[in-house]
Amino acid sequence: MTNPVRIQPDLQFIKDLQEVGGDTLKKCYQCATCSVACPLSPADNPYPRKEMIWAQWGLKDKLVNDIDIWLCHNCGTCSDLCPRGAKPGDLLSALRNMAYRNLVEPAIIGKWMSSSKYLHMLIALPAILWAVIWLIRGSILGSFFPYFVEDGHGWKVAQEGGNVIYGGLFPGDFTIDPLFGLTALFVMWSFYKGVKKQITSFDVPRTLVIGGEKKEKPSIIKCIIDVVLDEIVTHRKWKQCGYETEGDEQKFKGHWTLFFGFVALAIVTSVVAVTHWGGKIIPFLAPIGHTPMVLFNPVKILANVGAILLLYGLTMLTKRRLAQNETKHGSSFYDWYLLGVIWVVALTGLFCELLRWANVAGLAYPMYYIHLVSVMMLIGYLPWSKLGHLVYRTAALVYARYVGRVPMAAKEEKIFIL
Repeated sequence: MTNPVRIQPDLQFIKDLQEVGGDTLKKCYQCATCSVACPLSPADNPYPRKEMIWAQWGLKDKLVNDIDIWLCHNCGTCSDLCPRGAKPGDLLSALRNMAYRNLVEPAIIGKWMSSSKYLHMLIALPAILWAVIWLIRGSILGSFFPYFVEDGHGWKVAQEGGNVIYGGLFPGDFTIDPLFGLTALFVMWSFYKGVKKQITSFDVPRTLVIGGEKKEKPSIIKCIIDVVLDEIVTHRKWKQCGYETEGDEQKFKGHWTLFFGFVALAIVTSVVAVTHWGGKIIPFLAPIGHTPMVLFNPVKILANVGAILLLYGLTMLTKRRLAQNETKHGSSFYDWYLLGVIWVVALTGLFCELLRWANVAGLAYPMYYIHLVSVMMLIGYLPWSKLGHLVYRTAALVYARYVGRVPMAAKEEKIFIL
């Protein structure tokens, strides 16, 4: 007689999982329809069937160390075909949400992002920071900080009706560049710690074995290139994933245009920063990124194209989320938080441009303040937000190819023919 295996369920983990989108996991009765239907699930030890039973049993250690939760692209096919409405796709999404929140410290930020009742805390930190800077730049406290106050700019412009110059109220040299620079360093360090913890936790063989034989692992560089081209730039996997429905099209177009919108705006920000600081050493660089720019400046055109891509992508994804709320696939606060912040970033950025053209200082400066707060929320909380999947999922997919859990793209052309 074999010795029994003792299972020690984590009941709190089950409750937490149900709160972030896994509320239907108890409906699963292990029919395996989800694993059979998934076009991406590996034939060897497929997902998400095993994840469903681990979740029901409260096996937290098994799930948090499971690389397969990162291989799912959340197309919803398994949830659509589940005869019991257990929504396996939603469970995997909820598991990733929990992972985003707990990979790095301070974990309290991840907790705040899990519920709408903490939204005021997420807003308060950057709002207070920029408000203090605003007051320092303003006439009330300006006399005590003369180094930060320039005549004809900022607060004085808003009072006297001069030309709107955002750099006068929040100068890049003294406020925006150092604050966002430090924030970026903090985010990069947090991602480094998070990815290191994530990779170390994966419960997969470190030796690549195919057909019972040990194989030489591909280079990490090759795996990174494979993931970037196959998963990120082309979004090819999404075309192989799920039904060709209106919702799938909205998801593909939304994510694809949102991604390239961010790429365009990142290029613009980099050009402005490099030419501004580089111009202090090489003078002819300074005019290239000097702001405010004329409408037909190539950098300005790229910025506006990026903004349009953001707005289009946001519209597609919001329509999809609203449709999900009307069906059996709901959306959590964690999902809506990210969409909401990006909407605020995009709209306030657009209104800042229009109000500067109209020279309405009384509205332009408060709008710019809200824009800075929302951008800080987007960037500063990145390691705990759903947008962090750009780093965490990429790292997991690279590692999955490295250890052979997912084949390299050149070897999988016929895998997805059903």
